[in-house]
Amino acid sequence: MVRKYIIRIIIVVIILLIAFKLFSNKKQLDEKNKPVVATAVRIPVKAGGVQEQLLDLSIKKTGTLAPFQEAKVLAASSGTIQYLKFKLGDRVKQGQVLAVMDSRLLQLDQQKAATNLSKLKNDLQTYTELYAGHAATEEKLNQTRQDYNDAVNQLNHAKKQLDDAGLKSPTNGIISVKDVEQGVFVNAGAEIATIVNVSEIKVQVNLTENEVYQVKQGQHVKITTEVYRGKVFNGTISFVSPQADATHSYAVEVMIDSDPQYVLHSGTFVYADFSKYTRQQVLVIPREALAESVQNASVYVVINNRARQKTVVTGREMGDFIEILSGLNKNDVVVLSGQINLKDGTPVSISK
Repeated sequence: MVRKYIIRIIIVVIILLIAFKLFSNKKQLDEKNKPVVATAVRIPVKAGGVQEQLLDLSIKKTGTLAPFQEAKVLAASSGTIQYLKFKLGDRVKQGQVLAVMDSRLLQLDQQKAATNLSKLKNDLQTYTELYAGHAATEEKLNQTRQDYNDAVNQLNHAKKQLDDAGLKSPTNGIISVKDVEQGVFVNAGAEIATIVNVSEIKVQVNLTENEVYQVKQGQHVKITTEVYRGKVFNGTISFVSPQADATHSYAVEVMIDSDPQYVLHSGTFVYADFSKYTRQQVLVIPREALAESVQNASVYVVINNRARQKTVVTGREMGDFIEILSGLNKNDVVVLSGQINLKDGTPVSISK
């Protein structure tokens, strides 16, 4: 009887141990199966504030020399070049004959037109007298007069063509390009030569939007070049473009007088000092803050511990800093390093 009692106790104990073990295992499984609470990983970055600086700004630009005037000599009609009266580098004057086209057919056309005009002139006189004596109709007289006027125009046209057979220089200057040789056939409109007028030289420069509002036509400009170190050429602004080009630059031309002692050639690089100094408050950021190139500039701004990408418009580069024209405000905090790991909205922590 006692033995049965002991066995029952043992069985109960074993059952309790098994139940306890199962409960413990279930608790551990439940702990493992609990959803993991995600914690935001903050990317460490270095950051700094947008600064405002007072700068003394001067306008000094690189430009290119160009001739005061450049003109093409074109063939007025098709034909063979009978005489060529210039060589490369020749100095020519406006109106000087540079080439003569074969004009034999043109001379025949002029003679034919002159003969026809002489005949119609006699006819017009005859019909005028007949009409006065009521021996010819008004219609016939008007038709003869019209034919006479047409003949006058034909003769003038023939004379003009014959005159155009002598190709003349449209300007004073130097022959810079010789396109043809004597004896060749050319079509109407073909280029015969190029003439550059270097009695004056102009400098072509491009200014930014901020700069173009600080200059005006007639303003004096100092021109220097590495070719003649120490020599300063005086120039005057002759043209300021009223419209920007595709790169948002404004073309400006400066006329300078040529100096026989310092010969300047078209295409030479020069420096144009507009001698215009201003003090201006500008926003700047370190150059390293740009996430992309200057042409597609953007930065990451730290707002509520998150990186927000912003597009910006840049201006002048000043050493390690770059001017910001729009897109940022003073005291905005921009990321200076670690941008490669960021995208818009990434949590960040600012490291020292």
